Amino acid sequence: MTEALSYLFSSWIDPELLALTALGTLLGVYIGAIPGLSVTMAVSILISFTFSWDVNPALSLMVGIFMGGVYGGSRTAILLNIPGAPSAIATALDGYPLAKKGEAGEAIGLSTVMSVVGGFVGILVLAVAAPTVSEFALTFQPRDYMLLAVIGILLVGSLSGESLAKGVMAGAFGMLIGTVGLDPLTAEERFTFGVVELWNGISPIAVMIGLFGVSEALHQLQHIDKAAVKQKIDRIIPSMRDLKKYLPLSLQTSFIGVIIGALPGTGGDIAALMAYDHAKRVTRNPEVPFGEGAKEGLVAPESANNAAVGGAYIPMLTLGIPGDAVTAVILGALYIHGLNPGPMLIVEKPDMFWFTVGNLVLANIFVLIFGLTGIRVFTKIVECPKGVLIPLILLLSVVGAYAINNSVTDVWWMLGFGVLGYFMKCYGYQVGPVILGVILSRLMDENWRRAIISDQESIPRFLSGLVSSPLSLLLTLAVILILLGQTPAWRMLRRSLGKA
Repeated sequence: MTEALSYLFSSWIDPELLALTALGTLLGVYIGAIPGLSVTMAVSILISFTFSWDVNPALSLMVGIFMGGVYGGSRTAILLNIPGAPSAIATALDGYPLAKKGEAGEAIGLSTVMSVVGGFVGILVLAVAAPTVSEFALTFQPRDYMLLAVIGILLVGSLSGESLAKGVMAGAFGMLIGTVGLDPLTAEERFTFGVVELWNGISPIAVMIGLFGVSEALHQLQHIDKAAVKQKIDRIIPSMRDLKKYLPLSLQTSFIGVIIGALPGTGGDIAALMAYDHAKRVTRNPEVPFGEGAKEGLVAPESANNAAVGGAYIPMLTLGIPGDAVTAVILGALYIHGLNPGPMLIVEKPDMFWFTVGNLVLANIFVLIFGLTGIRVFTKIVECPKGVLIPLILLLSVVGAYAINNSVTDVWWMLGFGVLGYFMKCYGYQVGPVILGVILSRLMDENWRRAIISDQESIPRFLSGLVSSPLSLLLTLAVILILLGQTPAWRMLRRSLGKA
């Protein structure tokens, strides 16, 4: 036990490791805040700089960037309605309306604290129950991943605004966009029309930046003469009343984030969307409706996407299977440094396991420190005159779209989807379901086909598998209940029970 504690706090007492973790977290916060500059890209670049370092300093820097980057995406999501990363899409739904009301400082403060809570929950599960969670993640079969994607698609009801029909149409359009490119299993062209540039598909980040960022800039042109909202920044740190009120929801959605994060191939974006839907279902009487500045809609996704960081480390360290794109890169870094993540890591190299846990804790503390500083400067962005703010949004959008693949094609896609998003807003369509469809289409497509191939292309065999496995049965029932929950009859029943 004493030895484990010494490994746990080794990065706390070594000035070099402490400084590198702090630097990584600071860089991560600001890299995550810039659309298009992904944490995966930053960690990938770091490998080329750190491969000659000792393993502990290299991992300290990478852990800091990972932890800070996941949180950083919320900054521009709240202030400019441009999610810095897909995991911050749900944050923008209620964070930006809060900024438009002059409560950007309070929104950033609340999101920071709840992000840290989620981060600690993820790290705690990693430290205490990593092998158990990994064994659970391994029980997921292709049909279970497909059902998980179906559940995610059904969240379209939470993102549809007043019209479910418009939300379904937008979600279906997003799924269509997600299928463009080479077939992942057969490499055949799909919806490319012979255009080579479409072989790699349409970048989800370009779609996201266009639909959120450029469409918002075009929408703001209608109110160019409207004075900027003065932000109230007298209270940044959440009150004890808010902490007590939102902590139970934060803990619930944090555990959702850990489980989703531990499933290989998922990640914080899916965790955040599922957490947002969970918040809508369990919050009976929000002070403000969801989508108009509900703090619950801010707490849930921010808790979940940061908890997913600890979740993503679980299969990486215990099974050698990355939980998301960033841990895939970090896994490569571990191999470069001569380590072999897998079932024997905790036995053969307990120092590395506990060093990682301690480093994640330290990075999470730095997220709190850096997250609650500089808010006054950041909120000045929202107070800029429209003539300055709109070009700034467009500039960030262009830079972000180009930075994805250093491709002008992505910039054109971003601008095209920006115009599309503007008209969608004009006619009452929400852009959130489109992004949801793009993100989940590949997960659903690949795993449906793997599932049906593993069942020898037999539909009856596939359907029997949905009820023969306890996990598949549970997920199938969840799909059915969510479908029923979006019918008028179910809503009438809930209202009658509430009155009773």
